[in-house]
Amino acid sequence: MLVNQNSKFDVVIIGGGQSALTVAYFLRRTGLSYVLLDAESAPGGAWRHGWDSLRLFSPSAWSSIAGWPMPAVPEGTPGRDDVVDYLTQYERRYDFPIIRSTRVTHVENIEGGLRVFSGDTYWDAKAVISATGTWSSPVIPTYPGQELFEGQQIHSAHYVGPREFEGKAVLVVGGGNSGAQIYAEVSKVAHATWVTQQSPKYLPDEVGGRVLFERATARLKAQQDGIEPQQPVGGLGDIVRVPPIKEARERGVLNTVRPFTHFTSTGVVWPSGAETKIDAVIWCTGFSPALDHLSNLGIVGDDGKVAVNENRSVASPKLWLVGYGDWTGLASATLIGVTRTARDVVNQVQSYLTSES
Repeated sequence: MLVNQNSKFDVVIIGGGQSALTVAYFLRRTGLSYVLLDAESAPGGAWRHGWDSLRLFSPSAWSSIAGWPMPAVPEGTPGRDDVVDYLTQYERRYDFPIIRSTRVTHVENIEGGLRVFSGDTYWDAKAVISATGTWSSPVIPTYPGQELFEGQQIHSAHYVGPREFEGKAVLVVGGGNSGAQIYAEVSKVAHATWVTQQSPKYLPDEVGGRVLFERATARLKAQQDGIEPQQPVGGLGDIVRVPPIKEARERGVLNTVRPFTHFTSTGVVWPSGAETKIDAVIWCTGFSPALDHLSNLGIVGDDGKVAVNENRSVASPKLWLVGYGDWTGLASATLIGVTRTARDVVNQVQSYLTSES
């Protein structure tokens, strides 16, 4: 039996992490009626699932969302639990209307808006903002013979810590920051090999997340202005030398190899033909947008993205998307970067609803 949870909201936000909360912050100031539907059972969004030692690249002041800065930590940069605590306090501070343990299953068009379903329960809205992020959609590349491999395979989305890999032969696959950080700590307890497509790009020791974000912003502006960006530009995919990575460098283990060609039941085979026996593979190979809930609308392309014009779906214009990557706003999938996009989207939604009324 279908259960209607409302008459109709102005806006339904799908998600409960950093992007959804930032959108809610700006919506709260408009007077529009809204609700957040969060699949998680508690605050924190995807940060609840980060590995134990995960740390940010930037100090608290540069790791905050709109309205209220993240409290400073005693030393270094915030860790996973610091971010979860911050987001928990943030949503309590602003008393957002959040319905938890509510995974949105699909969205349908209705007259004058969209209907958002979680199983047999639904909410009607004049506009919907999807902010489900990427954590629940990990990407694992396919290799020949992969189904034959009898060892352990996990994605970084489900990695907790190095203890379970102690004494084992482990491949850490992926050249981004997650691969670097996970390899750095696993290599202390396991026989670890770091596999990357190309040699990783490192930022200088003194460059942290703040500088990285500024450089990425400058690069985008240069591209928009049709000029060549000045060097050094850096990129959000470059590796920040956080303390565990510096320590791995000092141990002389911060080395990578190019990918293997295929799996066997007990290991992998390299381009040279040599075979290495391994116990586990940790895939640090990124994520794709978590948009299964929009597949019913027929707007998710083969690339896993939705065609947008300034964050608004081209094919479903009552729908906006925030926080899935640069295609939904520069650095909008980061704590520091989502504010600008969230503010712009709320302004768009408010203008649309005002004109409709």
